[in-house]
Amino acid sequence: MIEHLDGAVVTTGFDVPVEPLRRATHYTGEPGCIAEAREFAGQFLEQLRSEWCATADERYGGELLLVVSELVTNADRHSHGPYILELEGSDNRVTVTVYDSSVALPQIFPRDPKRVGRHGLEIVHALADEVVVERVPVGKRIRATLRLG
Repeated sequence: MIEHLDGAVVTTGFDVPVEPLRRATHYTGEPGCIAEAREFAGQFLEQLRSEWCATADERYGGELLLVVSELVTNADRHSHGPYILELEGSDNRVTVTVYDSSVALPQIFPRDPKRVGRHGLEIVHALADEVVVERVPVGKRIRATLRLG
């Protein structure tokens, strides 16, 4: 914000850009890592609520945990090595990014309620505003952006 005093421009300090909240962790695929990732995301959301005044209610919080769970489960199931979970958020948006060592891009299957399994990315696409899948030097990155309200 800028205040004008007798024609002079004085910065108030509130016009400084603010960086989003960012947290990252890695998993090796040991038993329990998917639950740990959901717990990590839950703590991240609480930090967004307290530090960013994010207004995510239980529904949006549940959607965030479901997207984290699906993406981490896919990385755990389809890669041969460690994977990284990154979360970035502000008062109204969270981006979930998972890096894994597999170069195989995930397949999205047509909706089929009779199909058993392989609904993870279908769920992520239904909940996220944007999903980006791309190869990176160490494998692939899947990024899903969700609105919190």
